[in-house]
Amino acid sequence: MTTPEDIFETHRRFLTRLAYRMLGSVSDAEDIVQEAWLRWRDVAKGEIEAPRAYLARTVTRLCLDQMKSARSKREFYVGAWLPEPLVEEIGAAEADVDTQFDAPIALMLALERLSPLERAAFLLHDIFELNFAEIARTIDRSESACRQLAKRAREHVRIDMPPRNTIDPAEAKRFVEAFFKAAHKADTSDLQTLLAQDVAFHSDGGGKVLATLNPLYGLDKVSRFFAGIARKVASLGKSTTVYKPVLINGMPGYLSLERGDTLQATALDIRDGRVHAIYIVRNPDKLRHITLAAD
Repeated sequence: MTTPEDIFETHRRFLTRLAYRMLGSVSDAEDIVQEAWLRWRDVAKGEIEAPRAYLARTVTRLCLDQMKSARSKREFYVGAWLPEPLVEEIGAAEADVDTQFDAPIALMLALERLSPLERAAFLLHDIFELNFAEIARTIDRSESACRQLAKRAREHVRIDMPPRNTIDPAEAKRFVEAFFKAAHKADTSDLQTLLAQDVAFHSDGGGKVLATLNPLYGLDKVSRFFAGIARKVASLGKSTTVYKPVLINGMPGYLSLERGDTLQATALDIRDGRVHAIYIVRNPDKLRHITLAAD
């Protein structure tokens, strides 16, 4: 006999990914899904014709409620904002039936510029393939209004998103290791061979740890930034040797302990053999779901 818990568990991954894309936070997404489970447990004793749609509606509404307070807090965020990193083993996505649900950081940043309702309509229709009738019931708008919300969101996302790109897992690991070594050298020559001319650098410290307040653009500026950090670390007699190659939001990257004790998640947008964007999350509040220990 299929229990309410069995039904919920079949949709847990979908619900977690929906909540993460709405909120940009792994921990908040998990909390939302747990709250959805409690609500589902109370109503699932009766007959629910479409559990997936019902649960998506519940999670979306919970997210919209949370976003009202989150957006006001975001106005006072120190420096650049990046989403909490979604970390997976390199190669794991090949066996993942939900690879269409990847959340590239560029997409998450584009979603941040949408209104909460635009974000919900776009995600539910374009990413998770719910029909507009169900979306209308979810966000309490007419079907035509939902179509317009999704259309406006789609236009913004289409402009902001770089082309999708895949990379062989073995090649990804080699590239990540080469980048890690080059980024920790005072000599910029190796790093410059890996970066695109228009490379963008984003880092998020949240005012808790050192990070650039604004993005950096261009091969020369970005490579000189990394070289400067390498020289400073060397002058302090510290080095960064602990690192683990991973996928971060579907992109090759790595986790590292910088200067021996600061956890950092680095994601690389690699296209045509070059790094076009670097995303570094250092804010400890966004890395609480990650552990990385020295051997």
